[in-house]
Amino acid sequence: MEESVRLEDVTVSYGTDEPVIEKVSFVLQPGSKVGIIGPNGAGKSTLMKAIVGLLTLDQGRVEVLGGSIDQNRKSVAYVPQKEDIDWDFPVSVYDVVMMGRYVHLGWIKRPREQDHQIVTEALKEVGMLEYQNRQVGKLSGGQRQRVFLARALAQRAEVMLLDEPFAGVDQTTEEVIYNLLDQISQEGKTVIVVHHDLKKVEEYFDNLILVNKEIIAYGPTQSTFTPNYLKKTFSQQSTTAQNDLVVMT
Repeated sequence: MEESVRLEDVTVSYGTDEPVIEKVSFVLQPGSKVGIIGPNGAGKSTLMKAIVGLLTLDQGRVEVLGGSIDQNRKSVAYVPQKEDIDWDFPVSVYDVVMMGRYVHLGWIKRPREQDHQIVTEALKEVGMLEYQNRQVGKLSGGQRQRVFLARALAQRAEVMLLDEPFAGVDQTTEEVIYNLLDQISQEGKTVIVVHHDLKKVEEYFDNLILVNKEIIAYGPTQSTFTPNYLKKTFSQQSTTAQNDLVVMT
């Protein structure tokens, strides 16, 4: 079967002596819904940024869709954490979603009729078409997350990475996002999500990556979401997280 993402011995340290992630290796297949879970500071966001080529690797190799990220950037969509976005930037909802089409437009970057249709469809899918002319910073947290999901949908990517997409959103938005991600994976595309709510893991993901600077386990959820692997992953986590593990196990 064709691989969608392959990491081999990836280490990232941000130029310090202590690696944030170290010798990370795994392979993901098309059509997977993959959850990345681990404690704060475990390297989850670093792992996502390494996959999409936003970081310099100390060592190792990343392949996406059989090639480098530079070769296949059009086919990879990334939604960062809310904290990494400048919400004061004066841009409309429609313009944010149109950014998902830029990788397909070349140097001139003049959207075609087809691009406008794709953007409109993406906004409809996330229930945000009526807000298309609103400045994105004036939206609620859940609405903002829907807009950036629409941008990823408009890109028509084969691999979609989302960093904490369910954090701080209302129940309706969470259901919208989950249903769309489920639909995307059923179309044979790969969905990779950094996630923190252990109670939803078995419902949301068919595969997991458990990380705490190194890979603790990865593979089908039924074989990786176990008390043993969870304790290894969260062994340095806070009392609150430990209590969550007690509930889960």
